[in-house]
Amino acid sequence: MRLFAIRDYRHLFAAQVIALFGTGLTTVALGLLAYELAGPRAGMVLGTALTIKMVMYVAIAPLAAAYIDRLPRRTLLVLLDVIRGAVVLALPLVTEVWHIYVLIGLLQAASAAFTPTFQAVIPDIVTDEAAYTRALSASQVASTMESLLSPVLAALALTFLSFDRLFLGTSAGFLISAVLVLLTRIPDARPSTHTRARDKAAAGIRTFLGTPRLRGIMALNLTVAAAGSIVVVNTVNYVRDELGGSQQDVAWMLAASGTGTLLAALALPRVLDRVAARTVMMTGAKVLVAATAAAVTLIATGLTTWAGTAIVWTATGIGMALIITPTGKVLRASVERAAIPEAFAAQFSLSHLAWLLTYPVAGWLGTRAGFTPAWSVLATLAAAGAVGALLLWPRHDGRGTAAVPSATGPAATSEDRSTLVKAA
Repeated sequence: MRLFAIRDYRHLFAAQVIALFGTGLTTVALGLLAYELAGPRAGMVLGTALTIKMVMYVAIAPLAAAYIDRLPRRTLLVLLDVIRGAVVLALPLVTEVWHIYVLIGLLQAASAAFTPTFQAVIPDIVTDEAAYTRALSASQVASTMESLLSPVLAALALTFLSFDRLFLGTSAGFLISAVLVLLTRIPDARPSTHTRARDKAAAGIRTFLGTPRLRGIMALNLTVAAAGSIVVVNTVNYVRDELGGSQQDVAWMLAASGTGTLLAALALPRVLDRVAARTVMMTGAKVLVAATAAAVTLIATGLTTWAGTAIVWTATGIGMALIITPTGKVLRASVERAAIPEAFAAQFSLSHLAWLLTYPVAGWLGTRAGFTPAWSVLATLAAAGAVGALLLWPRHDGRGTAAVPSATGPAATSEDRSTLVKAA
């Protein structure tokens, strides 16, 4: 593949994969740590921790994008990896729930700055439009491989190790990622067209609000978050308390969702060459609405079987991939090249704003009122996001003269305009 012939991209991709697997191990271990400290209240603890994560993402990502062109990006990425590795190394030492909250806040503050910076680096290294599209797909495949294999590796590791040892693997992953980034030649960011940091932070948000297809993506973010929160927040308590499973069973059920995501992500690169991104993403929304409705049916009727749960969790993974994978392509085609960091940071914040809404529903409401009320609310939010996307993202958007001005203005290339048409 031409993409992996690019040395610097190979290093960045390897860094991403290693850090992702470290993060995946942390996700499993954090849920088990919450269960050990809080028992039946683990969902509330995990929901709170993940809510803190979302607050950091929503607040910090736009600020990171605002200052991205003033800082050496390679140095910044390495420093953030080191900080994350050190914080994760401290997680096994916690003895109180509030310790989790403090460390998660520090960890996610670093991640909130890292992710949009990393995303904005890719188009500066992979300059060919077709190769860049493949890079987006490869990034999604890496994420899905992590969601599939990390729980499997965790399940195998838990056979021989206590779960707190999983944090050591995460810390090592971040440090190896830092070394690989250090070996990568990363160009400095292009100067933004906005001179004030406040303008930069708000520019991406204004682009989303003023662009039909991006408003549609904002609605789809809600659908993804509503369905995903059931899996991320409630799997631990659901498997342990409703199904009577073990720690390893928790990891395997998370792997079921990852399997669905992986299958969809592997098929999507070729599909997106022939099918409009809007069609693929709306199909994903329908799958997620059906999956959340099925989850409510399972818990409300008492049909909480292993097979039924695995099917619903797998369908959720498929639906999430169908929406998330094409998002980068649509976003890239909707803005000028110089505005990519601001746009990616805006999507990063807006998508996590949706999770900020849904995580407390899954964690707090799920603990206090039970899974049935909580999942019913989440299913309603998923449906609302899907309907909103259909209304906000017209079918003709991007096919005619109604294309986004910023993507077809003087700074856009002919390749940008071609991709703009395909994205819709």
